[in-house]
Amino acid sequence: MEFRKAKRSDLGSLVTLLADDKLGALREDTSLPLNAAYLSAFNAIDSDPNNELIVVEEAGKLLGMMQLTFIPYLTHQGSWRCLIEGVRIHSSYRAQGLGRQFFQWAIQRARGRHCKLVQLTSDKQRPDALRFYESLGFQATHEGFKLPLEE
Repeated sequence: MEFRKAKRSDLGSLVTLLADDKLGALREDTSLPLNAAYLSAFNAIDSDPNNELIVVEEAGKLLGMMQLTFIPYLTHQGSWRCLIEGVRIHSSYRAQGLGRQFFQWAIQRARGRHCKLVQLTSDKQRPDALRFYESLGFQATHEGFKLPLEE
């Protein structure tokens, strides 16, 4: 198993992974040709030194993905945080320990970038994910808010 930065050639598989659950299926567009917005977002992430799109691959097959964003803060004495978002494990590989390994790798990556905190959000409609994050030691210490912006 290999953890590595995503490549542009992974993009179709990444979108498929994002759509590989009940909520993702409602909001992702897996039609071909791939929506150009995905390539634009990938290019923005890939060119930003404080963003990493990471995949887990085995025998040439993408099994999971996550985005790490490294954020400098003035609070907490000018420390850095790692935000983990866009986490997916292929449905055939869930509940087998792969997600735990992936998060252990990501937490080590955050330590390597001198982060003092790792944070994430998860949709309240994903109770299994919430239990998983708690099992890793994450605590629901804050209430999150989102404001959709109309186009």
